[in-house]
Amino acid sequence: MDPAGAATDGLARFPAAGLDELHETARRIAANVERVLVGKPEVIRIALVTLLAEGHLLVEDVPGVGKTSLAKALARSIDCTVSRVQFTPDLMPSDVTGVSIYNRQTGEFEFRPGPVFANIVVGDEINRASPKTQSALLECLEEHQVTVDTSTYRLDAPFMVIATQNPIEMEGTYALPEAQRDRFTTRVSIGYPDQEAELAMVDEHAGHDPLADLTPVSDGATVRRLIEKVRTVHIAPEVRRYAVDLAAATRQLPEIRLGASPRATLHLVRAARAQAALSGRDYVVPDDLHTVAVPVLAHRLVLTTEAHAARRSATDVVQAVLHRVPVPQGSAR
Repeated sequence: MDPAGAATDGLARFPAAGLDELHETARRIAANVERVLVGKPEVIRIALVTLLAEGHLLVEDVPGVGKTSLAKALARSIDCTVSRVQFTPDLMPSDVTGVSIYNRQTGEFEFRPGPVFANIVVGDEINRASPKTQSALLECLEEHQVTVDTSTYRLDAPFMVIATQNPIEMEGTYALPEAQRDRFTTRVSIGYPDQEAELAMVDEHAGHDPLADLTPVSDGATVRRLIEKVRTVHIAPEVRRYAVDLAAATRQLPEIRLGASPRATLHLVRAARAQAALSGRDYVVPDDLHTVAVPVLAHRLVLTTEAHAARRSATDVVQAVLHRVPVPQGSAR
């Protein structure tokens, strides 16, 4: 069933018990991650939304604010297969996807899976690898499969890539192309902590690595079950139309050179479903779309030179779209 059209008749909603399990699991994971990433509950919430929306997360920020810590903490909070790839300029595509090796004893080629064959893949500093290696992730991100030497291998569910990158102004980096950014469901910037949170971090983390004490609070089977439940969250025709209108509005603005793609619309709907479920509802309201609009849409937009000169950001444009497009009236059910 297509997640963008599931449960549109309102009959396939999950019961309150399903919401209770989702809330409790999300609460445990969030609390676990917050032991490492202090004072950033909204960033953690977007990470959970991305996980439940069957998406992938791009964490972009300057060095030292906890990008890798967020990715590792989320991965360690779930008892499933986890791998980490440190992207460097000399990394080859086969180092990510795997390679076929000739076995002299059998006289046949054997496929040796790469680190992408895991439930959660942490890609550290993804923009330090060459475009050729970056492109190895395109099929994985969109189709959850890997093709090597004409053979296709499915990736196990749940499958989530959490990639970190430094801003493109940093030396020795390769900017992610538009096609690859579009495959990431959400992008977050952690930002610097406030002084109280930074003081708490110094007190608790200066002499001890909190990652060393993290233990799983959920497992892959539970996450798969919750993802299935999120797919059944009801979204009314008017709210679906509103999601389409938001994406379409980004394609009509003069300060935008490249607007949101149809894939962005699908990701917006899936993220809104996950946001609604985390908020305790089995139906989507326009506020859910507003909450996830910037993380889902902003990184996909390419601004014109004039917009950059006017110091307009993609976030500013998305916020303007949210104010410009009329909100549907009536019941979300």
